[in-house]
Amino acid sequence: MIDIAKLATLAVKYDIGDPRRVQHLMKVYAFCRVIGQGEGLDARGQNILEAAAMLHDIGIHEAERRHGSSNGKWQEIEGPAVAAPLLRQAGADAAECERVLWLIAHHHTYDASDEMDFRILVEADFLVNAYEDALPQDVCRAAGERVFRTVTGQSFLQNMYLSTPYQP
Repeated sequence: MIDIAKLATLAVKYDIGDPRRVQHLMKVYAFCRVIGQGEGLDARGQNILEAAAMLHDIGIHEAERRHGSSNGKWQEIEGPAVAAPLLRQAGADAAECERVLWLIAHHHTYDASDEMDFRILVEADFLVNAYEDALPQDVCRAAGERVFRTVTGQSFLQNMYLSTPYQP
C-alpha cells in the first residue's frame, strides 16, 4: 500500500511556494476519497485512487518549464516522470506505480477508460475545476452528461452546480 500521508508531504514539497496547486490537489484528493468510498472501491483501489489524486497535476511545473504551458495534454505527458520517484518513496509497488502513472497520464482525456478509479479521478478534478474556474452552469450540465458516470459524483455535481441554490 502507498503511504498517502508521506505522498502528500512529498507532493506539497514538490509544489513548494505554490499554495494554489496544493489547495487544488487536496480538494481533488478529498472528493476522490469520498466518491471512492461512496462507490465502494476496495482498499487497494481506494489507495491507488488517492495516490493518483495527490499527484494528478504533478506535471504542471515541468509542462510550464518545457512547453511554456500548463495545458492538460502537457500535464499528462510530463506528469508520470515526475510522479514515479515520489511514488517509490511512498512505498508503491510496481503494479501500484503503473496504475497511478497511467491515471496521471490520462486524467484530462475524459474518454480514456470506463474503469471506476479513472472515472472518479476525472469527476473529482472536474468538480474542483468547476469551482476554481467559475464554470457556467451549461458547461457543468454538459459535463454531467458527457463525463460523469458515478452515482456519487453525479450527486455532487447536481447539488453543487445544477440545483437551485439555498435561499435562507
